[in-house]
Amino acid sequence: MLEEINHRLSIREENLSPYATKSLDSAIREVPENPSPLRNEFQRDRDRLVHSNAFRRLKHKTQVFIAPTGDHYVTRLTHTLEVSQIGRTIARALNLNEDLVEAMTLGHDIGHTPFGHLGEDELNKLHNNGFNHAAQSVRIVEKLEKNGDGLNLTEVVKNGMRSHSKPKNDISGFLEKPTTLEAQICRISDAIAYLNHDIKDAIRAGLLAEDKIPDICIRVLGQRHSQRIDTMVTDIVTSSWDATGLTERSDTEPSIHMSEQVLEASNILREFMFENIYVPAGMGEIGDTARKIVTLLYNYFSNNPQYIPNEYHLREEGSDIMAVDYVSGMTDYFALTKAEEIEPRITKGFLTHTII
Repeated sequence: MLEEINHRLSIREENLSPYATKSLDSAIREVPENPSPLRNEFQRDRDRLVHSNAFRRLKHKTQVFIAPTGDHYVTRLTHTLEVSQIGRTIARALNLNEDLVEAMTLGHDIGHTPFGHLGEDELNKLHNNGFNHAAQSVRIVEKLEKNGDGLNLTEVVKNGMRSHSKPKNDISGFLEKPTTLEAQICRISDAIAYLNHDIKDAIRAGLLAEDKIPDICIRVLGQRHSQRIDTMVTDIVTSSWDATGLTERSDTEPSIHMSEQVLEASNILREFMFENIYVPAGMGEIGDTARKIVTLLYNYFSNNPQYIPNEYHLREEGSDIMAVDYVSGMTDYFALTKAEEIEPRITKGFLTHTII
């Protein structure tokens, strides 16, 4: 029976696009392991991520709004699930490795700080070596989970997690080059998800009127949330069809990309969101308070490492690195609670406001 299951898994991978990343060929781990009789290597990585502590903490981490009064605002966890759904749709349509995309997307944001990108920016300023949530996601699965043993994920999954970040001016760009088409899917699916659900949240919060969205974005991408996502995903599949291996082979490697028209509209939409929602929301009183909280926590635990839990003391690293690991791993609620214990009333009124 187990041999039959393993055979069927192998057949499925053999039938993928010639450009797909196969687990049998690419499942390199730092510590070699015997194969599973029921799952391919990327399915194992997915399961390890879903059962990790870092993944569970995503439910109480900011996407755009912190501790909102409504029940339907996006959190870092629901964002992650949306990225995974979009990524799997694209991968399946292009006959690429859906299991690999699922693992990458589920792990891509586990290194995010409390208070979203504002918390990340503040830690980046405070720590001598800087801070990047994508790199921290990989550090978590290599050195922090399971009491320092890590999750021993495959290298290609870690590359997808590490390389998903994008420059502010280009939804299709990258800060670190992805090594697989599946990692390119992870990167672009992240942008599709956050752009569209952040618009929805901003409208729900009364910070954005739908008729203020640039005309070109409505005309090209669509009026409604579902229309915009469908337009972007369909355009990516159509534009990236070479990745299926069903077209005549060319000298250039296929890539995951949008058409020029949809890319232009998406970049305009992204710039609009930065100018009208992301940047202004982080500049107010609550944004200042969030920065003070991150600064307070980092400085306090750097100077008082004895108050950092024992699990962070397992590696021979400085107190500043332990403080970064501890503070960046906090949920919004836990960070607020710890800050209040250290400096009473620093969080006064915080939970009634919104923040990026």
